[in-house]
Amino acid sequence: MTISVGDRLPNTILVKATADGPDQVDTDAFFKGRKIALFAVPGAFTPTCSAKHLPGFVEKSAELKAKGVDEIACTSVNDAFVLGAWAKSADAGDITMLADGNGEFAKATGLDFDGSKFGMGTRSQRYSMIVNDGVVEQLNVEAPGEFKVSSAEHLLSEI
Repeated sequence: MTISVGDRLPNTILVKATADGPDQVDTDAFFKGRKIALFAVPGAFTPTCSAKHLPGFVEKSAELKAKGVDEIACTSVNDAFVLGAWAKSADAGDITMLADGNGEFAKATGLDFDGSKFGMGTRSQRYSMIVNDGVVEQLNVEAPGEFKVSSAEHLLSEI
């Protein structure tokens, strides 16, 4: 079942890319008591993700925070080292990178897809959401191959 507006995020463990190395993050604790803009990409360093998705959130981070967002986070079915390198290469220090290395969060939310025909295995769909105290307030899931509703600009227009 795919997560919907009004649902509580499932409790899983993600791995945060930090300067000191990977740090396990319990999703219940991470989202508790805060308003988080969370976006997901199929993979770090992939064309649309690197050219549009991550840069849009880097560019719009101050505007999102001005609208009450406490933190902006990105998740992908990659390991924390890859996400850390991607953040560094994109000068995305304002974005919290949350690795979903085994795709457990993507599967638990029902927002996974099978990218095997592209040699990618299980991946996360492209989406953005506003999570308030662990509950999904807004959810924007892209159609396959699209980049419209998951952008930082679209999310800003919905807040």
